[in-house]
Amino acid sequence: MASTARLQTLLGLSDEELLAILDSDALSVITGEEDSRPEVRILLQRLEEPAETVGAPTLRRWLRAGSPSPLERLVAHDFGSFEDALAELVERGFILRRRSP
Repeated sequence: MASTARLQTLLGLSDEELLAILDSDALSVITGEEDSRPEVRILLQRLEEPAETVGAPTLRRWLRAGSPSPLERLVAHDFGSFEDALAELVERGFILRRRSP
């Protein structure tokens, strides 16, 4: 499986979300030009342990939780903040917090 397709499947990303994260166009993704990008490779490496420990379904829910969500961090290209959130996920697990009324 191509790297971008694997990233999209692992995180449950829509096509638009994937393109925003990569700051790319559909043709570049379809032709495989984006598969060799370092950030794709690094993201996949960073996601290996969480995918194994918490599972892909939990990883997909976690991606959209919080404010800013890990997805919002990726779209904003705030990879450092995303990695911090990912480290917290591995360390503490997926914790849902209730908002105060």
